[in-house]
Amino acid sequence: MSDRKKVTLPYLFKKVDAGEPLTMLTCYDYPTAYFQEEAGVEIVLVGDSLGMTMLGYDSTLPVTMDDMIRHTQAVRRGTPNAWLIGDMPYMSYQPSPETAVRNAGRFMAETGCDAIKLEGGVEMADRIAAITAAGIPAMGHLGLTPQSAGALGGFRLQGKSAMHAKKIIDDAKAIEEAGAFAILLELVPDRVCQIITERAENCIIISLGSGPYAHGQLLIYHDLFGLYPKFTPRMAKVYGNAGEVILNGLKQYVSEVKEKSFPEPKNYFGIKDEEYEELTQILKDEETF
Repeated sequence: MSDRKKVTLPYLFKKVDAGEPLTMLTCYDYPTAYFQEEAGVEIVLVGDSLGMTMLGYDSTLPVTMDDMIRHTQAVRRGTPNAWLIGDMPYMSYQPSPETAVRNAGRFMAETGCDAIKLEGGVEMADRIAAITAAGIPAMGHLGLTPQSAGALGGFRLQGKSAMHAKKIIDDAKAIEEAGAFAILLELVPDRVCQIITERAENCIIISLGSGPYAHGQLLIYHDLFGLYPKFTPRMAKVYGNAGEVILNGLKQYVSEVKEKSFPEPKNYFGIKDEEYEELTQILKDEETF
């Protein structure tokens, strides 16, 4: 395990003030969290995207609080030092500020995460205000918000028109003023992201497919390594095709078992000849009685 210091909010804002881009990745399990810790990733998001990447759903909507808590607990064990954000699942905060605070508090208490994230703009500002008033750091999420992708016309660029872009800019200011320490902009035009970043006064702006002008970048881990078989979004950069490596390894395993070339002697354990002889004698003696 790495010996780096725990990432804190003052550390993140210090990096922003110094003009140093922040690194952020999604993560859903202990082994991956361990590697991200070793790599020095600063912000780790246990996204409700696990519904698609880990559980095989077609959307994030079926993901429950129990799903999110179990995965976030595992990630926390793997990366004790990253700034860990838990994604509030569908309908865990939308009904009311009271519901939002209760579930955000449960998230923090049961997982040891450092903050939570929720989707929505002006209409969710009161939820963010209530959560932050309870002492829980909250991150906003604008642009393509997967929990409402159906209402947005699917998984596509948001803010293409001037009026829609203005709405996103206004939403960003509203949730910043409500107390959000950060905002994720997903699939927003680069210059719209730039405007929001330049206008942010005490809020970290993270880009997911929204260009280079934010304070930091986020990628979905499974997109990073070709591990999501259904598609690779344009906003992703594949840094290594682990999916292809895994598939080829699985095919080789199946082939070697069928051909009886696996296992080899180095892959299993034997018993000393004298112990085996004693064992066979014991079995023979049992048969005579």
